[in-house]
Amino acid sequence: MFSRKKHANPEHEAERHEAKIKTLKDAVEPLSGRNDIYVTEHCLKRYLEARNWNLEKSRKMLEESLKWRSTYKPEEICWNEVAVEGETGKLYRAKFHDREGRTVLVLRPGKQNTNSHDGQLRHLVYMLENAIINLPEGQEQMIWLIDFTGWSLSNAVPIKTARDTANILQNHYPERLAIAFLYNPPRVFEAFWKVVKYFLDPKTYHKVNFVYSKNEESIKVMHKFFDPEVLPLEFGGKNKVEYDHEEFGKMMEKDDIKTAAFWGLENKVGSRVEQLNG
Repeated sequence: MFSRKKHANPEHEAERHEAKIKTLKDAVEPLSGRNDIYVTEHCLKRYLEARNWNLEKSRKMLEESLKWRSTYKPEEICWNEVAVEGETGKLYRAKFHDREGRTVLVLRPGKQNTNSHDGQLRHLVYMLENAIINLPEGQEQMIWLIDFTGWSLSNAVPIKTARDTANILQNHYPERLAIAFLYNPPRVFEAFWKVVKYFLDPKTYHKVNFVYSKNEESIKVMHKFFDPEVLPLEFGGKNKVEYDHEEFGKMMEKDDIKTAAFWGLENKVGSRVEQLNG
């Protein structure tokens, strides 16, 4: 008399997903060089998930990313090239992790120190690549902690930069963001957010969490992901860690060597660093 709702069989669902991963790989092959390194099974799965397992949309998205990577060359960006953007610690990889061991990027938009649209985007891309290369085995996603201390509309990035940031994250780093915590954004941010949120696809939008120090429920959500002992003081935690640009730069230079080795670019990146230092 009453129809029963059918539940997808997990085994069948997994088989369908595996078949789609293989089909997507076949669709973008043959691959060579860096593309062959980039397009792993995990990569294919992320692009499929980003497009709700629609093969045609996923193929188009992946092909656009491969085209972008071939021209932008994100894996070739070195710390020395973007170091000036990081002088105030407006964006850096934290030494601590969330409860699942994932990489954490700390963003402090109130410490904006340049007006270079291209420089800011290259710095962002560099830090995204760095966060990914430092993800522990078995983890595909990172966490963003955004501290709004000192932020105002006067030092906010232009809407074009915000839009391009969203496009890069969503279109070329799909399913890399696990969750983003926006800590104590001022009321004036609401006007900025009303514009920016239209650049976000639904999946990304729902990963954004507003946290207020006086709102216990929002704090509880953040503490599900972070032990208060590791959270910096500016995020309501107990960790007295501070950003040290010189120390961070040394860490990034070591990571540049690791990144170059991963992509097989030791000679190319080494000569570029020499040019930048020269």
